[in-house]
Amino acid sequence: MSTRPSIIGLDLAKNVFQAHGAGPDGSAVFRRKLSRAQLLKFMAAQPPCVVVMEAYASSHHWGRAIGNLGHEVRLIHAGARKVDANPYQPLPEAIRARIAGELEDLRQLFAETVAEGRGQRLDTLRALGTEAAVFRGEAAAFAGLADEVADPVTAFAAAPRGTTTFKSNPKGEGPMMPPPEDDAQPAAAPAAATPPEPAVPAAIAPPQTTAVVMSPEAIRAEASKVAQVCAQVARLGIQIDAADAVANGVKPEALRAKVLADLAASSDAAGIIATAPAAGAKDSPVVAAAKKSAAASRGYRSRSRPRPPNRVVPNPSILETEPCPS
Repeated sequence: MSTRPSIIGLDLAKNVFQAHGAGPDGSAVFRRKLSRAQLLKFMAAQPPCVVVMEAYASSHHWGRAIGNLGHEVRLIHAGARKVDANPYQPLPEAIRARIAGELEDLRQLFAETVAEGRGQRLDTLRALGTEAAVFRGEAAAFAGLADEVADPVTAFAAAPRGTTTFKSNPKGEGPMMPPPEDDAQPAAAPAAATPPEPAVPAAIAPPQTTAVVMSPEAIRAEASKVAQVCAQVARLGIQIDAADAVANGVKPEALRAKVLADLAASSDAAGIIATAPAAGAKDSPVVAAAKKSAAASRGYRSRSRPRPPNRVVPNPSILETEPCPS
């Protein structure tokens, strides 16, 4: 009977594993119950052999760890496709061809989606001709993947106003970008509507100043401040498109001053809500001074106008007496 296993069957689990070793003649060499911490130490002490385990959720993790110890890992599975392209055996030609066909279908679908988003600037054949290469700068514009190369300030100024909308893909394959500006039909101007209450500030025109080239970090910081101002005025019921303000080059200080001026002109404070202070909160200095003044005024009135003495009115019921028994 051999004392060295030539094959080890491993029952995978979460915390407790069962290992069964067999010799070349099939006789049992050992049966061991191993904890998660003991498993790799035990397998490292065994001579290189075939380790068989089920195709389980954790089989690839343990397979890689045990394979690194010099053992040959094999998977037991149900069905003909469950362990396709597993890393423990050579890739069969039939499986390689099927996977390559699936990848080519995805490549074709991706090229069609890119061509639909680019309109007349790029067709499917030109998208396929890129062969999934990476293009930067002018090379991307030449390939039709970009319109032009510009600095961030110019790009913000040329960006379309408002929010980009998506329409359904007729093939049912997900959202599709709208057609570019030169292919789209001019939309009719929206009818003028009465502004709701509270009054929304008028459109803010871009400042008439000479454009200053800003670093990307400065642009991001300024855009963050504009978004913060828009979030603050949203609590007052005023909606401002932060992207539109950034694209127009509006400074955060100018945006805040414009909102305050419009609110002062309309004298509309309906959107301002004063929340009640939390229980046990300390009064502000103004409130404390007002309470102190009111208390002092009440004390002065009490001293200048003494109250009349209380009159004792006897209760008639206690004046009635019953005759004492003789």
